[in-house]
Amino acid sequence: MPDSTPLARRTAAPVPPDRAQLEALLSYLEHDSAPMMVLDPAYQVLAANTAYQRQFAATGTSPVGRKCYEVSHHYDRPCDQAGEHCPMRQAHDSRRPDRVLHIHHTPRGPEHVNVELRPILDRQGRVQAYVERLHTLRSASPQVRAEGLVGQSAAFNQALAALQRVAPSHLPVLLLGESGTGKELFARALHEASDRARGPFVTVDCSGLTETLFESELFGYEKGAFTGATQRKKGLVETAAGGTLFLDEMGDVPLSMQVKLLRLIESGTFRRVGSVETQSADFRLVAATHKPLQTMVEQERFRQDLFYRINAFPIQLPPLRRRSDDIGLLVEAMLSRTADGPARHRLTPEALQCLQAYPWPGNIRELRNVVDRARLFSDDGVIGLAQLPEALREPRGPAVTEPDADGREPADLEALARQFGGSRKALARRLGISERTLYRRLKGPTSAP
Repeated sequence: MPDSTPLARRTAAPVPPDRAQLEALLSYLEHDSAPMMVLDPAYQVLAANTAYQRQFAATGTSPVGRKCYEVSHHYDRPCDQAGEHCPMRQAHDSRRPDRVLHIHHTPRGPEHVNVELRPILDRQGRVQAYVERLHTLRSASPQVRAEGLVGQSAAFNQALAALQRVAPSHLPVLLLGESGTGKELFARALHEASDRARGPFVTVDCSGLTETLFESELFGYEKGAFTGATQRKKGLVETAAGGTLFLDEMGDVPLSMQVKLLRLIESGTFRRVGSVETQSADFRLVAATHKPLQTMVEQERFRQDLFYRINAFPIQLPPLRRRSDDIGLLVEAMLSRTADGPARHRLTPEALQCLQAYPWPGNIRELRNVVDRARLFSDDGVIGLAQLPEALREPRGPAVTEPDADGREPADLEALARQFGGSRKALARRLGISERTLYRRLKGPTSAP
């Protein structure tokens, strides 16, 4: 199991910044609009700027003098000992900045927060302190809300962290995953996190377009270009200028159109149907598919050069069966969005357990259909087993979170942890689960933080 000794004690003790240095550093941080804190190598908060106090501290409280993991997570131990990625451990070992997506407790409830940690070194290269910069994500939430992405499972957070990593760049993004995993919601979240958020978000459903219609819809057409073209029409590429063009079901683009799409991406130019005039395109490309594009390339059903262009930053979206921890949250969000007035439906524990045990081949889209149906059969506002489809109520094995299927009870895990010679991270990898899930199972259901 990992060493529980504080980072400050694992090397020669650094000289902490004196009061003058601390005040100078805090004065510098005050000029930054982002919430920021100064931490010592023993996880203690030394200072926080006004932006942090305003956004993350409850009225009349201060994080100064407390442990960062206590303030942000309500943990009684450092993040890496609670199954989380700890940026301080990484920054300490590498002497370089580190970044991670965490769920923090805030006055508004739990929120997804990007944490950037930068070590401050003395002349001998020893860590004196850390500066932590925080950025709250608005496009996703770990609690119920009316719209956008909702989730807090490890698989969901991993995809969300990748999305936030690539959002500030201009790289094309390819969203991969089974049908119904929420690819359009992820694409919209990426758009909202980018510097093009003020521009349009334009969706093209490639699966519903014939070859002829695909070209005229994408590039537009001139008056008289074909029968029925009574006036010039802008294409979706032109409509997306300054924003994001989302090509959904990219695997359905006909081979004959793929070369024109490749030319558009490589040159940033296009021509309306019936025109010889070249137009300039200005969009961020996000593509999505549930099809195996790599296999299609090998079978010559998808152009290899186009695949390499759109596959600059692939993000694998998890199926719902890997997000069973999120099902209760997702159901509550769906019910809140369909509620008429203040009254809401609620799910019984037995019904929730049933939903978590189901493999969900149709993913979130199938879950939404089940919830909508159950709500109509619930006259008293309570959704129990009787309101769920019979197919979901069939006996099946215990639910698994993530693709582990280890089937071990906490006692078995404790015995395995004692016998296992490696770290907790290695044990989690061996079992095929996240460190956080392993930590939660080892602690048991009643004492988890």
